[in-house]
Amino acid sequence: MKLAAVFPGQGSQSPGMLADLAGQYKVVTDTFAEASEHLGYDLWDIAQNGTAEQQRQTEITQPLMFVGGLSVWRVWQQLEMPAPSFVAGHSLGEYTALTAANAIEFAKAVKLVALRGKLMAGAVEPGVGGMAALLGMDDADVVAMCNELSAEGAIVQAVNFNSPGQVVISGHLKALENACVIAKDKGARKAMLLPVSVPNHSSLMEPAVAELAAAIDEAGFVEPSIAVVQNAEAKVLDNLEAIVASLKNHVTNPVYWTDSVRYMASHSTTELVELGPGKVLVGLCKRIDKSIVTHAIESLGAVEKLIAARKEGVS
Repeated sequence: MKLAAVFPGQGSQSPGMLADLAGQYKVVTDTFAEASEHLGYDLWDIAQNGTAEQQRQTEITQPLMFVGGLSVWRVWQQLEMPAPSFVAGHSLGEYTALTAANAIEFAKAVKLVALRGKLMAGAVEPGVGGMAALLGMDDADVVAMCNELSAEGAIVQAVNFNSPGQVVISGHLKALENACVIAKDKGARKAMLLPVSVPNHSSLMEPAVAELAAAIDEAGFVEPSIAVVQNAEAKVLDNLEAIVASLKNHVTNPVYWTDSVRYMASHSTTELVELGPGKVLVGLCKRIDKSIVTHAIESLGAVEKLIAARKEGVS
């Protein structure tokens, strides 16, 4: 019986996030303050008072969600909760997982994530790219459709395999709009554009790769102290060189989240905690493997409920 700790990526942020948890655990605001010193702006103020539109800006969202996840991880540690056997993070959350596993220092990780957001935001012109969610189609059918639709100047790719029947596609905006229409014709229950201006994890992110890879090399990654399940391979990589190589190509590689959860389940994981704002990953896990007990640790009430359950010997 093993525990996995997972960290959310872009999309789980919201104005006022983690406010009640911060009221009880000072480590939350301390973590944001530490990050703000390195970033040069007040990240906690944006978390509490920023508009939804401001928080959706990729160069803001990425440090916001990274620090949000790390602050809840520090609450978990402060409460002396069990150490996980695995950590993983969805997309951006992979950086949070690696930091939680002591593979990179927090200060260096904050700067690296901020650079990642800036490079990704600048990889394509505004209004050119985006992402869309398709519900109710098989993974293979989505991949085949994207291959059929992609052409020079009209890239659309399957990039987030989130749970059975839920795939996110990414690419040029016009190609995505066309894909949504065709997906419905092919039987998709839903096909909708997402409020994201950056075509994450698609080949359109290639302009961000070289500079980000150089920054990763300079960040001083070391062997993680906890096994990290990485997005692109959906497994634990067995050496630092492979871990870093995967991270360098992360922005243009798909996120195989379904397979990542199944990997952890196949290695005796029976309990999963989502640390950070929102409950997206818990929801996905329930659709991937109902046998795994899940907890979303995103509020004071959630923490208190988990503490009470553990005291009673029930998880």
